[in-house]
Amino acid sequence: MRLLLVEDDNHVAAALSAVLARHGFKVVHARNGEEALHSVLPAKNEGKPPFGVILLDLGLPDQDGYQVCGKIRKLTSTPVIMVTARSDVRSRIHGLNIGADDYVVKPYDTGELLARIHAVSRRTAAGDDVGPGPEEQALRLGAVTVELPTRRVSVDGETVQLTRKEFDLLALLAQRPGVVFRREQIISEVWRTSWEGTGRTLEVHVASLRSKLRMPSLIETVRGIGYRLVAPVSGVTAGD
Repeated sequence: MRLLLVEDDNHVAAALSAVLARHGFKVVHARNGEEALHSVLPAKNEGKPPFGVILLDLGLPDQDGYQVCGKIRKLTSTPVIMVTARSDVRSRIHGLNIGADDYVVKPYDTGELLARIHAVSRRTAAGDDVGPGPEEQALRLGAVTVELPTRRVSVDGETVQLTRKEFDLLALLAQRPGVVFRREQIISEVWRTSWEGTGRTLEVHVASLRSKLRMPSLIETVRGIGYRLVAPVSGVTAGD
């Protein structure tokens, strides 16, 4: 698999590239945001296999890492894993909102990083653009409409931009409102993995959904178990 490593520290990049190479990755190193964006241009990759994953360090010398992530997402759907020293939930939610697929907080364990790389690449290979459950109907949850065939979500008719995993998570919960989904079940069905480290990612995605939909009470945390979607007073309907 080709992997784009965006890292301004040459010593860190060299050491990490060596580890990744031992695990079968062909690493392309970009030292700043401009090089990263140039590397993902279609013309630059003509005749080459596409990148399987982009590993993006946010501490870049020339551009804000979040802005680079947003620009990358406009150029390619390749999974992006952010590498950041910012461990607060707000920063993680912001990264997911602009298109990142996952994140690793510094200092990180190399084994954890490799597991996350393999996890996002497996999800993409398995057909990440296919949402869970039947796709022949739209779900209406009060002001929220979830259109499964088109993967479109709107609130009061206004489209809400969700990441792939945010949509998959919402669609899973919305198809069985009121039912409590265990954390392990959600991770298995949405992330297609049983790796325990994904749990924190789930929490961040739930927080991001609550923020984007502007309905904090729509997804309820069931302490010690998981999450459920609380159907609005007007109920849930399904239609073609």
